[in-house]
Amino acid sequence: MLKRINWKRIFKLFSWVTCLVGLVVLMSFVGAKRDTVVCTNVKILIPGADNFIEREEIDAILRHSQGKLIGQKLTNINLHKIEKSITDNPYIAYAKVYADMDGVIEIEVRQRQPILRVINAAGQDFYVDRNGLKMPVSPNFTANVLAANGKIMEHFTGRVDTLVTKLAIDLYKTAAFIKKDTLWDAQIEQLYVNDKNDIELIPRVGNQRIVLGSADSLEVKMRNLLAFYKKAMPKVGWETYKTINIKYTNQVVCEKNKIDSLTGKPVKEKDSVKATKEEFEEKVRKQMEEDRRNGVNAETAGP
Repeated sequence: MLKRINWKRIFKLFSWVTCLVGLVVLMSFVGAKRDTVVCTNVKILIPGADNFIEREEIDAILRHSQGKLIGQKLTNINLHKIEKSITDNPYIAYAKVYADMDGVIEIEVRQRQPILRVINAAGQDFYVDRNGLKMPVSPNFTANVLAANGKIMEHFTGRVDTLVTKLAIDLYKTAAFIKKDTLWDAQIEQLYVNDKNDIELIPRVGNQRIVLGSADSLEVKMRNLLAFYKKAMPKVGWETYKTINIKYTNQVVCEKNKIDSLTGKPVKEKDSVKATKEEFEEKVRKQMEEDRRNGVNAETAGP
């Protein structure tokens, strides 16, 4: 007895073979076409509000890496090498480079996003980005971020690098916490490290020095501070306390300002930390002016 032919199975197999052959032919056609396609345009996208690097600097990196791109065959252009050259710049976190069959090379660049600016005990000035990496300051652009100074021993080599000391890591964690909270981002304007290696928070409203200590149990400490702000401050006033200590978990210890015997009001003492902040800002301004005079730019600052 003859077996019945499974035409449905044969048709399915034939369809797969046809698709495979068609795909091979198409890929061969694309490959042949790519061999003849030349670069007709270069599009550069740099999203974000920070302006550490401009289009002209990317153009300079491209010329140094591959020469003039427009007019070159795509097969002669090393897209991976272009990506590597761009990400070697200390202000760039990520770069994606690709080309289409019309000869257009598209480059998407993402800049590093600083969340903290540090002047260490040796006077070195650098940023810490959102990923906890140190990066150089720029003479062309100043990021509006939290400032940190005082007894900070973290060294900066001038290149993008990881944080080493626990104190610097704690400063980064604190800055990241403040950055993501709209209330604290509006209230805290500076981080200061005192002689006891405690982190202090310097507020915009009020003259208190808020002793945080370390970033251990940071969320709990800041929650305690918020509760103190809500319950105590409206009753006693913003000028009553000189120091608010939240370094110990589940405790808020305060030191009152001296009271003027004549007026009965708290005596406003000169805040040496805020004076230091003014010195910090002045140093930053002078450093930027010196960099401009010396012709320092983002491209030469890279590794």
